[in-house]
This record gives sequence, C-alpha cells and structure tokens, in this order.
Amino acid sequence: MKQAITLVKMDGQYDVTVNVEGGGNKGQAEAIRLGIARALVTINDENRSPLRKEGLLTRDSRMVERKKPGRAKARKKFQFSKR
Repeated sequence: MKQAITLVKMDGQYDVTVNVEGGGNKGQAEAIRLGIARALVTINDENRSPLRKEGLLTRDSRMVERKKPGRAKARKKFQFSKR
C-alpha cells in the first residue's frame, strides 16, 4: 500500500485511512494502491510519470464472467448422469 508514496518520496507526509468492501484480499489491496496513486497524481501532476512506469495507475480490467443459461455457474456444468 505504501509503494506509491515511497516511489514519489513522500514518506511520512500523509496519513492514509481506508475502508474497503467486497472482493478478496488481493483485489482490495490493489484497489487501495490505485486510489493512493491517483490521489498523488491529483496532488502533483509530476508524480504521473514514475507511477505510470511502475504500473500503479493501471486498473486490473478483469471482470467476473457472466452465468450462462443451462449451467450451474459461468463454466461449471450440472452433474451428468448416464442412467
């Protein structure tokens, strides 16, 4: 979480308090990291280049696959019985 703040050499200048809901541990951690990076760019636009180079301003674009009709979930099929 402190990766973005450390990268732009602003250690100890800001206190960060975050409440997150939903997703897993990794998704929440990456969302916090993205939020902090975006806030640092808002504060000073010169922070954009180093944060972009480290990939801290890129959102993970993966989404949950939709449930298909006739299936239990997106890919899981109902149990097949031969008889």
